Amino acid sequence: MKRYPMTFLISWQLYQGRLHPVLAHFSKLTEEQDKALMGPEIRLIGRWHDLVSGTGVCIVESDSIEAVTAYALKWNSEMDITVQPVVDDAMAREMGERLSS
Repeated sequence: MKRYPMTFLISWQLYQGRLHPVLAHFSKLTEEQDKALMGPEIRLIGRWHDLVSGTGVCIVESDSIEAVTAYALKWNSEMDITVQPVVDDAMAREMGERLSS
């Protein structure tokens, strides 16, 4: 059975008082270290931060929910994190067509 990459929306809210320490830690990570934290089974599509509120989102692709969960667990001592599977427009349309037939 062929496995297809799934897309996940990861969002976070830093715990009160953790913005500056977490930002300092994150800013020192090299691109290679950041990729190593994610692991080889995850591909980062993009990541966006609202530094004022201490929130953010990222989109990743993986065929392993275990890998995505393991990545989130590396950060959850500093923030509340949610991981949600999402689909793009093409998949949403395809699913809509299946429902209407």
